Amino acid sequence: MTTKPFRILGVQQIAIGGPDKQRLKSLWVDVFGLTVKSRFVSERENVDEDICALGTGPHAVEVDLMQPLDPDGKPAVHATPLNHVGLWVDDLPRAVDWMTAHGVRFAPGGIRKGASGHDICFIHPKGNAEFPLGGEGVLIELVQAPPEVVAALSDGPATIAR
Repeated sequence: MTTKPFRILGVQQIAIGGPDKQRLKSLWVDVFGLTVKSRFVSERENVDEDICALGTGPHAVEVDLMQPLDPDGKPAVHATPLNHVGLWVDDLPRAVDWMTAHGVRFAPGGIRKGASGHDICFIHPKGNAEFPLGGEGVLIELVQAPPEVVAALSDGPATIAR
């Protein structure tokens, strides 16, 4: 076993896209009972999203209900209904460096602030010749966990089999 310099701690979010987020809210908020915490709008990312909470505290999972600002624009946040899955990571910069060195392809944009204020980056849904490991069709967001989430979700040192 080799120790890697980061740990994936748990699911941080799921992001669901549709042409009309009000229809998504009818199910996720009105029926399932999630709470809308905030709203995020970005022309650059072509998104209008409601950020909802499933659960509370460090174990809460964020559920983002997204619609495009421009249905014909890019990125098309509604084209894949399960837009992306977000994972908490305890050391995002080290994770990105290690994964890149091990052939993981990242989407353009690098590490940046996300809609909830945490540092984020995305693993590309598809690998390529230079970086063969991707999400196999799924966009994966890595999210820097704040200290209280790291403490609540940690269960010892991370190891991987070689």
